[in-house]
Amino acid sequence: MARFSILDLAAVRTRGTIAEAYRNTVDLAQHAERWGFTRFWLAEHHNMPGIASAATSVLIGHVAGKTSSIRVGSGGVMLPNHSPLVIAEQFGTLEALHPGRIDLGVGRAPGSDRLTSRALGHNGGEDAFPQQVKELLAYLGPLTTGSQVVAYPGIDSNVPVWLLGSSTYGAELAAALGLPFAFASHFAPALLFEAIHAYRSGFKPSAYLDEPYLAAGIPLVAAESDEEAGRLATSAFQRHLNQLRGEPIFVPAPVDSMHGLWSESERFLVESRLGVAAIGSPDTVQKSLERFLSQTNVDELIFTSDLYDHRDRMRSFEIAAEAMKTLEATEVQRI
Repeated sequence: MARFSILDLAAVRTRGTIAEAYRNTVDLAQHAERWGFTRFWLAEHHNMPGIASAATSVLIGHVAGKTSSIRVGSGGVMLPNHSPLVIAEQFGTLEALHPGRIDLGVGRAPGSDRLTSRALGHNGGEDAFPQQVKELLAYLGPLTTGSQVVAYPGIDSNVPVWLLGSSTYGAELAAALGLPFAFASHFAPALLFEAIHAYRSGFKPSAYLDEPYLAAGIPLVAAESDEEAGRLATSAFQRHLNQLRGEPIFVPAPVDSMHGLWSESERFLVESRLGVAAIGSPDTVQKSLERFLSQTNVDELIFTSDLYDHRDRMRSFEIAAEAMKTLEATEVQRI
């Protein structure tokens, strides 16, 4: 049965604060640990008012220090923004502080706009990324003869490295390197099935994995009824709409209707982004997840659920955990 995890952006709500967002992130991680989630990931974004996870490795360390068993990592670090050596040192440090609990997901997008990318020193594009990943893997792996630059901490930490992507490019690279792959279907589901095929068909066993391991993102809005979930989902709709318009993406309060708030073309784009979302009551969400798993056969689901009220958000993830456990029990009975 598929594992289930959380991707968090330390989202700041309208009229909220960054400190509040961090407290909510820790509270969610602590509950997720009790609810049986496998890992808790934080994403790197810059110059995006509404997202407070820019200093990703710092926040990972904070969350890991406030939990005891759940895996904590990056979903992901945007590697071209950084020196692979520095990232290896950061995550080698995290692994030493929290042994066996740290994951390092990396992507090639800047996680920002073009001007911010320049300010970050974004170094290279598609051609540079594979070499950066290989450098990172070398820094985290065993010491080799002739190594003149060593990540210390980092060397021989063997922190699991994941590749993240929203196209077949990342899938093909992850397959070639024999790494686990996470597809960003929580905001870009269009190429999901093409990426799954590319990854599984091209996978080469490696020192890291004997067989493919695939995760996929799922937008989640779960509540006690379909009607309430539909209302809560308007926060996500408004947030995606603001992003499309180039506006700040603080999490807004839900509204009774999106009528008059978006054009038909904007509605199409937002709904396309949320094409694999699980929105509804516990029963509806369970059926949505069962259908998605049947269609994709992924190894892990990574849920995102940025709702305005923290209690609603917590309940949304709790419902997802309950649904996954029910599906697992059903599968065991069938066997």
